[in-house]
Amino acid sequence: MINITIGNQTMQYPGKVRLETLANRIPGRFFAAKVNNRLRELAYEVDTDATVELLDFSYPDSSRIYATSMRYLVCMAFNRIFSKLQIKFSNSISMGIYGRAVNGALTPDMIHQIVQEMQFIVKQDYPIIRIKETLANAKKYYRSQGYLDKVEILKYRKEIVNIYECDGYKNYMYGYMVPSTGYLQEFEILFYNPGFLIRYPRIEEKGSIPEFSDSPGFLRVLNRAEQWAINCDADMIHKLNKKIENHQEVDLVNMCETKHNNQLCELGEIISRDIDNLRLIAIAGPSSSGKTTFSRRLQIELLTRGIKPLMVSIDNYYLPVDKAPIDEFGEPDLEHVEALDLELFNENITSLINGETVSLPYFDFINRERRFMAPIKIARNNPIIIEGIHALNDLLTEFIPANQKFKIYISPLAQINIDYNNPINLTDIRLLRRIVRDLQFRNTSPEKTLAMWPSVRRGEYRWIYPFIESANYIYNSELTYEFCVLKRYAMTALKQISNDSEYFIQANRLIKFLKYFKEINQYLVPCNSLLREFIGKSVFAH
Repeated sequence: MINITIGNQTMQYPGKVRLETLANRIPGRFFAAKVNNRLRELAYEVDTDATVELLDFSYPDSSRIYATSMRYLVCMAFNRIFSKLQIKFSNSISMGIYGRAVNGALTPDMIHQIVQEMQFIVKQDYPIIRIKETLANAKKYYRSQGYLDKVEILKYRKEIVNIYECDGYKNYMYGYMVPSTGYLQEFEILFYNPGFLIRYPRIEEKGSIPEFSDSPGFLRVLNRAEQWAINCDADMIHKLNKKIENHQEVDLVNMCETKHNNQLCELGEIISRDIDNLRLIAIAGPSSSGKTTFSRRLQIELLTRGIKPLMVSIDNYYLPVDKAPIDEFGEPDLEHVEALDLELFNENITSLINGETVSLPYFDFINRERRFMAPIKIARNNPIIIEGIHALNDLLTEFIPANQKFKIYISPLAQINIDYNNPINLTDIRLLRRIVRDLQFRNTSPEKTLAMWPSVRRGEYRWIYPFIESANYIYNSELTYEFCVLKRYAMTALKQISNDSEYFIQANRLIKFLKYFKEINQYLVPCNSLLREFIGKSVFAH
């Protein structure tokens, strides 16, 4: 007999039991489970005493498994109807997955046929079965199907690999799957020229499909990033690794840094052309986008053009904690825009713009109170640079006319794939950056960083992403080579998390992902690189 504990109930079974069987006996919609704190697919069979936690859409792992399974379902439908087309998933748009055919054109009618085929496959509720294959057999199968991109990445795998089979179709999506196609009831596929957009239930929407919000400016930057990666032959992990194997890492690092320099130069030209009108440069982006280094480098770029910006920290305008709004959990919501002293901020910025002398606030951490700096005054052609989570929100700068503001959104928007069917999660770049930085410079363990991450993400969805399209410029802060440098730091940090930690699942997923990358030594990273903000020895830290 084996004992299975779910919540406060323990059940006995005469032998091994499938997790899906357990899930079907409990009200709710579940897509995965934790078994003794290890993430398992619902197809997994428990054969020893275990504590089981069933995961619904309130868990990030369920959302990730659903998205992975959706990509598999789309590829399966294309394979059955348009078998010669090779599908590439890349850009993340409007909380959906963007895909396109790399060797042909798509039409709205073709997408309609794909949707019908997907609905048929879901209705049949075909089992999705994980098969272990030798490396040789997996390569042989992928070659027979023309999936040469999958053959290349297998060079960085161990001897045994997984492949999922469903009604004769085989593929691997580098993640866990639902046990059968019947689980994928909810989805929308939109024709989004020249490709399509997969929309599916999200944890941020409590298991519902988000409302579609078009982001043409954001998409242009993503397309530009993808084309840059293709031009540099660095749009796939195996191509990136080959550059390192061929001793081309110096060229790769400098190409990526030049891309940042070019964006800064472009920004400098745009701002200088309108400097007679612009009084405020507002910079916002999600956590670990590199805002601090970017702000300093933009300041230097403007200085070379005779423009002397004043840096003003939004963080100095936070109200005392007891005056902050209360969140849904009854705690002070320090990420709310009204946690800032909006009246004083607007008063100070407006006065500076009008040429008045102002004493700006700062927070005295020793005495835990607000104090004020020496009075300052700026010249007419010297803009103010502000940086923070709310910088793009007009509530923060409501007294400043729109024509006097220049808004910049910054985020690492890498367009690198494992293979055509498996893009790299953009959020993982920032999470790895933050884990490395927090451990080195903020005395924060990887577990604490992972614990804070859901709250950080909620703040981003609420206070940053809705304002992306209002930005005058989107700065892509990714450095295609950065995974190869971050790997050593991140692996060391993540391996500190024990297998009985509630964050082990996340740590293990990131470790598996990082293993695909060849390493680049940190000494090749320039001292003024944005990456130095996270790994250390930045010239701007002194």
